[in-house]
Amino acid sequence: MSRQLHLGAILHGIGSTTDGWRHPDIDATASTNFDFYQQRAQLAEQAFFDFVFIADGLFISETSIPHFLNRFEPITLLASLAQVTKHIGLVGTFSSTYTDPFTLARQLMSLDHLSKGRAGWNVVTSPQAGAAKNYNNRTLPPHDERYDIAKEHLEVVQGLWRSFEEDAFVRNKETGQYVDFSKMHRTYYKGNYYQVEGPLNIGRSPQGEPVVFQAGASEKGKAFAAKHAEAIFTHSTSIPAMKEFYDEITDQAAVYERKALVLPGISPIIGETKEDAEAQYQAVAQLIPIENALNYLARYFDDHNFHQYPLDEPFPDLGTIGKEAFRSTTDKIKQEAKERGLTLRQVAIEQALPRPLFMGTKEDVADLIEEWFNQGAVDGFIIGGDYPHAFERFVHEVVPLLQAKGIYKTKYTHDTLRGNLGLDEKKRL
Repeated sequence: MSRQLHLGAILHGIGSTTDGWRHPDIDATASTNFDFYQQRAQLAEQAFFDFVFIADGLFISETSIPHFLNRFEPITLLASLAQVTKHIGLVGTFSSTYTDPFTLARQLMSLDHLSKGRAGWNVVTSPQAGAAKNYNNRTLPPHDERYDIAKEHLEVVQGLWRSFEEDAFVRNKETGQYVDFSKMHRTYYKGNYYQVEGPLNIGRSPQGEPVVFQAGASEKGKAFAAKHAEAIFTHSTSIPAMKEFYDEITDQAAVYERKALVLPGISPIIGETKEDAEAQYQAVAQLIPIENALNYLARYFDDHNFHQYPLDEPFPDLGTIGKEAFRSTTDKIKQEAKERGLTLRQVAIEQALPRPLFMGTKEDVADLIEEWFNQGAVDGFIIGGDYPHAFERFVHEVVPLLQAKGIYKTKYTHDTLRGNLGLDEKKRL
């Protein structure tokens, strides 16, 4: 294969919908049930997925979706999954706004060692003002400044990861020399936000250091991703829109003589027929009360109160509300609502349960994945499992078709996440 499709799996417990957990075939304890995560990760590994992905957040309220209210902390969960898997990568979301770089560098490098080179870090900036109340009331910085902080945070973490050269720990029992200190390097980082001396008290991992993922889609976020990320988790929209995003990221990354994989998230529904797939969608959609859909929509707009507006009139003019939260998402919601003439009710339902783009028979889904891939709009996909049995059906029914098309692997070819993603395994050493 000259070009290989990459697949990851987002492990989202009871799911990212407001009420999907109410479906009789969904385990309502999944978000804090390790058995669920182990089974899902092992199933993804059986299908040669490159990685599993854990999303996270630092603030909840009474309007948060159920999964957000009660879920595992990522580093603990991923370290546990490292012990029950052998090949699949382990990627976690960690905030650059409210974590300490030295502590996070230790945690992630430890995970990389525990997994023998399978760790990844999804670098995010915390978008919700409420998170500040959980961190000594540290004011949430403005949107663009959060990326300035993220830049320094990442530089510190990567600098600490490189505290020791690959062969620094000689462990010579005859001479008594444990480490060659000429191959130990302090960071001596002094920036506007962080001052860290180093070194980190753990050496390099089998892949050198964890793979850096990023998920921001604002202009500032895309610029950050193009310069720093090795893989980008983004929203799936359409082939033309994804192709535009892909080309923009590729062009910006080329300035720094680098490449970043583009991996949109999708939550496919596979049915015996198109009608069967539609019925599966409706079975979940009918579980969502409009009140919950409004609450879900509010999360993107920093918990703005949407209950004050008429449901069946045009989506309200919100001005700059949402600008300092999930900016790229809120801008997109406002734009589409205006262009399509959507009511508040329509917007809320579509956000609470977006109709999957990849929906139909196994052949329909496999063909669409192949089309997006061959059109150069993506490097692969991160597969969700918000619908009952959907992930299992994707693995058992769609993956074999992708393999038959010759665009997806039939075995793992490397021992590390960096290697399986086709990244340079030695560039960090």
